[in-house]
Amino acid sequence: MIQQALLQVLSPIFEPTFSNWSFGFRPGRSALGAVSWSRLHIAAGYRWVVDLDLEKFFDRVNHDILMSRVARRVKDKQVLHLIRHYLQAGLMEGGVVSPRSEGTPQGGPLSPLLSNVLLDELDKELEKRGHRFCRYADDANVYVQSRRAGERVMVSLEKFLWERLRLKVNQAKSAVARPWERKFLGYSVTTNRTPRLKVAPESVKRLKEKLQLVFRRGRGRRLDRVIEELNPVIRGWVAYFRMSDVRKSFEELDGWSGRKLRCLLWRQWKRPWTRRARLIARGLSEEQASVSAYNGHGPWWNAGASHRNQAIPTHYLRAHGLLSFLEEHRRLACST
Repeated sequence: MIQQALLQVLSPIFEPTFSNWSFGFRPGRSALGAVSWSRLHIAAGYRWVVDLDLEKFFDRVNHDILMSRVARRVKDKQVLHLIRHYLQAGLMEGGVVSPRSEGTPQGGPLSPLLSNVLLDELDKELEKRGHRFCRYADDANVYVQSRRAGERVMVSLEKFLWERLRLKVNQAKSAVARPWERKFLGYSVTTNRTPRLKVAPESVKRLKEKLQLVFRRGRGRRLDRVIEELNPVIRGWVAYFRMSDVRKSFEELDGWSGRKLRCLLWRQWKRPWTRRARLIARGLSEEQASVSAYNGHGPWWNAGASHRNQAIPTHYLRAHGLLSFLEEHRRLACST
């Protein structure tokens, strides 16, 4: 409650001073705004990106440097003292409290504002140099016109971040590359002269990993219950990626999710004679049902076979309430 009260007082002090190219944890701004501007920078001919990722940023913030930046605009010593106390509040692990000498308390209402206060110095440096960039929290992309320029920018920013802010660039996750070879806030772009937004492959992979847990839990549950758990995830994911111009990922996810549900039902039917009876009940001939039920292949293979698509067509899954990634994307694209 006290952190929230501090945030409400400090935000109007710092917010007007922040860069227009900072989009994280700010009122009226979002990740999608950063993605939109990144596409515009690429379309303007800045087709190389310096993709910066700060190493364990929220755990490595130097308290003295951060407090010096806060003190430039906040003169009340009691407020400064209180903020430092929150920064130094210990961590409790296994009932033991360990002191904190660096980093910000993750999950606290004040941490996002403090992160922007510190990284605003990076924003101002990039603006002073005349760079095109977008930053969302500790994820920053700087757009340049050649690889050589990008490599120079990378070296100089590594030096600046360490000398001025005591922050390290994560070498494993940072790179100078073409924008379509990287991802930014879950999105990537096509190679067209006027780039089109698309869902990054890593984002699709993470979604599948999340949905796999739902499918595993659903092995002993009714189809309707599994779909009820899937739909909020589908709806939220598509809402975030509604700006994507390329629909291939949505089509592939529709096919994948349908196959996973067919696989789930095949596992639930367990024995060959049960499978045969269910396939016959779903419209297959006795001969087709017998061949399919006793074919010796595993659930995933059978889930993709023609007899399963015939017995459990897509409209059957839709009738049970399963949302379509593609149709949901079209609906949101039309509404926006």
